[in-house]
Amino acid sequence: MSQQAAALQNYNNELVKCMEDLCSKREELNRQITQEEEEKDRLQHDVRVLTEKLSRINESLAHRLAARANFDQTIAETQAAYTKILESSHSLLSVLKQETGNLSKATEPRRKDH
Repeated sequence: MSQQAAALQNYNNELVKCMEDLCSKREELNRQITQEEEEKDRLQHDVRVLTEKLSRINESLAHRLAARANFDQTIAETQAAYTKILESSHSLLSVLKQETGNLSKATEPRRKDH
């Protein structure tokens, strides 16, 4: 029986060693899981922060694009109005020169033809 007891003791020792190895491996795995969960939490926080920032930037960009479109429209309307003013000024100047010429002719002394 002492051989059986020795064999049983060896099996028991091996079983204890295997259990200790399994517990050690589990502890290492648990440490890795904890690290990855912490990294996941940090990344999720970063994603939330970046998503909020992106939202604010998109909103700001939309306002700025609308403002730029208003500037473009105002500039275009102003340029068109200025062009009309220039054309009107040119027409007025032409009419004024013509009338000045006509008035000058009308006020010149008449020569008598012999």
